[in-house]
Amino acid sequence: MGAYMDNRAVGIFDSGVGGLTAVRALRALLPEEDILYFADTAHVPYGKRSAAELRELSAAAAGLLRSRGVKAILVACGTASSEGMDAVREAGLPCCGVVRAAAREAARISRNGRIGVLSTEATAASGAFARELAAAAPGAEAVIHGTGLLVPLIEAGRCDAGDPDVRAAVAAAAAPFSGSGIDTLILGCTHFPLLSQAFARELGEGVALVDSGAAGARAFAALLASEGLLSEGGGSLRCLVSGDAAAFAASLGRLLPEAAPSPVEKA
Repeated sequence: MGAYMDNRAVGIFDSGVGGLTAVRALRALLPEEDILYFADTAHVPYGKRSAAELRELSAAAAGLLRSRGVKAILVACGTASSEGMDAVREAGLPCCGVVRAAAREAARISRNGRIGVLSTEATAASGAFARELAAAAPGAEAVIHGTGLLVPLIEAGRCDAGDPDVRAAVAAAAAPFSGSGIDTLILGCTHFPLLSQAFARELGEGVALVDSGAAGARAFAALLASEGLLSEGGGSLRCLVSGDAAAFAASLGRLLPEAAPSPVEKA
C-alpha cells in the first residue's frame, strides 16, 4: 500500500518511563508521526503481576488509546508484550510488541547462537522470549533471567552509570550471565536500555546489547509502512498517565529533553 495515508496519531504504552526508549527511536525513524503515549504509572511495576492482571491492564491500555483515536498501537513494554498481545489485538487496531521485535534482532546479530535475555520476572516466567527466539533462531541457546531490581531505580530517575546503587543493581542483574558464553544480551524490559552504559561497562565489549524499545520502534515503523498508515506533517508528542502527572513530566524532561515540554495529562 502507499505511504502517507493516515495522519492520526499512533499509540504507544508502557507501565512507566521505559517505553520512552521506543518513543525516542520512533521519533528518529518517523519524525512526522504524532504520538500519544500512555504511562500506566498507577500500576508500575508490571514485573510481579499475574498473567491475568497483565492481560487486563493491556486491554485497558489499548482501549484507552483506541478511545483517543489512534491508528495503531505499539506495546512498548516487555511484560505486557509477553502476556497481553492477544488482549491488545482485541482493540481491532494494527499492533506489535517489543518481545518479538527484540528476539528477531538478537537472532540476526548473534554470531554464536548463545543469546541472553534480561527481563522482568513476569516476562521470564511467561516463556515468551524463549518461544520467539526458538522461532527466529532455531537451534540457538537462550539464557533467560528475570529481575525486579532495576525498574524501581529507573522510575525514581536513577539511571546514571556512576551511581553506586545503579552499578550494584546492574552487576547483580548481569551476574547470572557470567560464564554463559552469550555474545548478545536482549534488554527485554524497555526500562533497561536506559541503563545501557552501565550494562556495557559491566559486560564488556564482547556482548552486544539489544535495545528492546528501539527494536519495537523499528518493527512498528515497518508495520505502519506496510499498512499504509504513515503520516505527513505531524511530529507531536502527547502523554497520558494513570498516576502522578507531575512526576512523569519531570521524568520526561530528564529522559527525553528534546520533547519537553510536552503535554502530560492525567488519564
